[in-house]
Amino acid sequence: MAKKSDSERTLADEIADDAAQNTLALNPLVGPRPEELVAAAGAVMKAMAGQPQLLMTQWMSFASEFGKIVTGQSDIAPDAKDRRFADPAWKSSGIHKALVQSYMAWGKAVTELVEKTDLPEKDAARARLITSIFVDTMAPSNNPALNPTALKTLVDSGGKSAVNGLKNFLDDMTKNGGLPSSVDTSKFKVGENLANTPGTVVFRNEVLELVHYTSATEKVFRRPLVIVPPQINKYYSVDLSPDKSMIRFLLSQGIQPYCVSWRNPTAQQSDWGLDTYISGLDEAVDAARDITGSDTVNVMGSCSGGITLSTYVAWLAGKKEKKINAVILAVCVLDTQADTDSDFAALVTPESIMAAKQLSKARGVLDGQEMAKMFAWMRPNDLIWNYWVNNYLLGNQPPAFDVLYWNADTTRLPARLHGDFLDLIFTNPFMNAGRMSIHGVPIDMTKVKHDTYVIGGTTDHITPWKAVYKTARIFGGKTTFVLSNSGHLQSLLNPPGNPKAWYVKGVAKEKDADAWTATATRHEGSWWLDWAAFLKERSGEEIVSPLPGNAEYKPLGPAPGTYVFEP
Repeated sequence: MAKKSDSERTLADEIADDAAQNTLALNPLVGPRPEELVAAAGAVMKAMAGQPQLLMTQWMSFASEFGKIVTGQSDIAPDAKDRRFADPAWKSSGIHKALVQSYMAWGKAVTELVEKTDLPEKDAARARLITSIFVDTMAPSNNPALNPTALKTLVDSGGKSAVNGLKNFLDDMTKNGGLPSSVDTSKFKVGENLANTPGTVVFRNEVLELVHYTSATEKVFRRPLVIVPPQINKYYSVDLSPDKSMIRFLLSQGIQPYCVSWRNPTAQQSDWGLDTYISGLDEAVDAARDITGSDTVNVMGSCSGGITLSTYVAWLAGKKEKKINAVILAVCVLDTQADTDSDFAALVTPESIMAAKQLSKARGVLDGQEMAKMFAWMRPNDLIWNYWVNNYLLGNQPPAFDVLYWNADTTRLPARLHGDFLDLIFTNPFMNAGRMSIHGVPIDMTKVKHDTYVIGGTTDHITPWKAVYKTARIFGGKTTFVLSNSGHLQSLLNPPGNPKAWYVKGVAKEKDADAWTATATRHEGSWWLDWAAFLKERSGEEIVSPLPGNAEYKPLGPAPGTYVFEP
């Protein structure tokens, strides 16, 4: 698919691109509890009552700016990149200009008031979160009577936009859990125009299926690459449309990719924990080794899949079993005490952890739709109000974008696995040897000795790159660290050919991430080509492309398998 020029891009394209930076690939596992938000709001009110001078100062500041707005003397304006106010009417119409200026002045006053209020750090973080949600919600662009684009569309369409918007709203209330739809799902079908790379399921157990993809070259490297996706999403982010499929790229390079497809658990699998997934993954790795005749495999994991993979390789190291050759980790944070986005950190307390555990235990699973709602309110402008305006005020269909279809194709986490992931926050076992054991084997990352390649994204706020750099350091000072010029998922979906792509590469020998940037080297283009070279050097000899499976592991059916279709 040809890339659109800037002039050809539509509002839907821009919405889709922004939302793609905010996918569920590492959803918050702890949601905002109403009682905590109410308590935080109460703490703010109490602090304000004790600082009347601060309250008066902020009020006077707003009143002064409002006076300038009324008399046309104010210079306050939204950021030029703020798409909410991209319509020229926000500047050319006196009424709309005053509206947006008043909103900006009010939002600034409220935000600064909360920031200056004397609060403990945790309460301050929650207060900032509440304030940002409230300020974003009150934007005049969200109001159908004030949004000039919506008003013009209503007139130009003869009222049809309002009818379509109401229909979209009612559909979302009944079919999408009350959130605005982020994607037109009618345009995609897994196995047809998504996840359509030819392949074969060569192994299946209760936890996963293993897909071996059909070779695209006459010869391939013997040692395979086993890909471990997050349990939080279905696996086919690595095999979206052909032009951005990581699997197709690997095949073109002569690499043999084997991809894990996790089962979508129900309450019947509530007792599946991290140890269950490690056992299932071990069986899949053994299958890939047996089929290819390679003693060891290369492995790759991203997000929570990277956490699972890191636990697995440490478990093998603790048992002194040599099944792994090289490790690739992408957008994965292992040090749970590393600096991360304060919005998420504000929700992580012993009380919120316990509440999250109890809720999933009662239900048997943590539902993907519930995770989506949690995450949406962390990024409301990108994940709620964009679609509110597009779908309801303008009466448009949501964008048809493959990344967002995958993002909406949510999964569940078993209650025990959810609890295991939450425990990592406080035990921080990858930094503290022996804090976690799998099947009686203590996890100690100092025992892991593999060539390792770690990727982070410059604008990734879900797994910030400096925290991902600490992951590289955990695997040792000889680890290759690559910093891609994109956000969370977009840093992974980075096929060659994008003229704007670049990455920074260097060995993770510096303790500090900023110090690393001074020693690393910038390269133009996609990091995929560098990654392919890394893999080829560690994938053994070339052999004639094999057929799928063998006598022990017979083909079980075509890709993308059966588990990916489980609702």
